Amino acid sequence: MIIKQLSVFLENKAGRLTELTGILGRAGINMTALSIADTSEFGIIRTVVSDPEKALQILKEHNFSVSLTDVVCLTTPNKPGALARALEILSVEGISIEYMYAFSIGEEAFIIMKTEDINRTIQVLKENDMHLMKAAELNNK
Repeated sequence: MIIKQLSVFLENKAGRLTELTGILGRAGINMTALSIADTSEFGIIRTVVSDPEKALQILKEHNFSVSLTDVVCLTTPNKPGALARALEILSVEGISIEYMYAFSIGEEAFIIMKTEDINRTIQVLKENDMHLMKAAELNNK
């Protein structure tokens, strides 16, 4: 249920994102989900990829500042209130979300989240009949 996410720090200048995605593409690594947060000087790229260990190694070889982070991917119906229900479950259990990003395909929504306690998050969501994706499932969507 734990998914390894790449977190990459990039200088906020033209061409760096192109360089990053080109390196991954040439290595045959697919990006399944992507989030970019920026400041005036740098950006943080968070991405779920088809082969996180290989991506980590290749990006380090190209002098990128990169790390792996444990996240989960929750699947909910793509309808109003579904995310609120999941967040309420976590809130009641006192689980804080550090960050999240989401996307939807048709009838399903996919919420990638980093919480303060990933294992407890998995336990609580499963106890409440919430569906968590495995990395292999996410990469096949």
